[in-house]
Amino acid sequence: MQRVESEIARLIGEIEYDEVTRLFSTLSGGKRLRAKLILKIADTNERAPLLAAIVELIHGASLLHDDVIDEATLRRGTASVNATEGSKTAVMLGDILYSKAFSELVSFDRNIAKIIASSVTALSKGEMMDVKMAHTFNTDEEKYLEMLYLKTATLIEAAAHSAALLAGKDPLSHALYGRNLGLSFQIIDDILDIVSDAATLGKPAMNDFVEGKCTLPYIYLYRALNDDEKEKLITMHAKDLDEKQSAWIREKMQEHKAIEKSFELAQRLSNEAMTAVKNDEQLINVLQTMIKRSY
Repeated sequence: MQRVESEIARLIGEIEYDEVTRLFSTLSGGKRLRAKLILKIADTNERAPLLAAIVELIHGASLLHDDVIDEATLRRGTASVNATEGSKTAVMLGDILYSKAFSELVSFDRNIAKIIASSVTALSKGEMMDVKMAHTFNTDEEKYLEMLYLKTATLIEAAAHSAALLAGKDPLSHALYGRNLGLSFQIIDDILDIVSDAATLGKPAMNDFVEGKCTLPYIYLYRALNDDEKEKLITMHAKDLDEKQSAWIREKMQEHKAIEKSFELAQRLSNEAMTAVKNDEQLINVLQTMIKRSY
């Protein structure tokens, strides 16, 4: 990963603007899941660190824009750029990261460049779907999973797919692995938003529902409630929750096993991904670590 961080620092330095360097230094690197995936799949290819750095710049840009859209003040426990510098600066920084990533991406094989670029289009489409879906209480599981795939899983899928091409490995099995890893990862995030506290999450607990997002546990809960309870849940949607309301939602989720059902889907997707790369112990370990994480 040190090679990836060095490549990221080089790319940021090449922008030749101290303000970008300063602002980028305030961003938390996070888990670097996409970069680690590329390095594990294409570990012997000398261009893997650069591809990983490109994907991380793209991911960072998407998070900057995401925070502006959600009006989020925290990102991984620290103040977001839009909170400290304003939304205009956050959007422009995201644009710069996207542009720099694409300017480096064109040096790769056309198929690899197309896979990554297409995933960014899908990612943006997923973000737009997410915003639109937050306007009403969504109960459609398939629609939610489609949005989840576009917004989160597609870039992870592209990272695995392109790394396999770079390494001369089976691209389809690795693309399936990346897709399911991405979906499982986000479903676990959905669960943690409900069961974890604000200190662990680095943001307010149950924030997804307050922002208008009906994640998988809420969809499963809605299906299990009686008519009066369904109406009660809908009236809470996209509003600040008091302690009593939060406790009621958690109590009902426990009663109807909404969290367990969501985890079962994440586990099933994870198992499919493991089967796709059954001979790669490192990739299997990534899945096992992800499914057990608590933050």
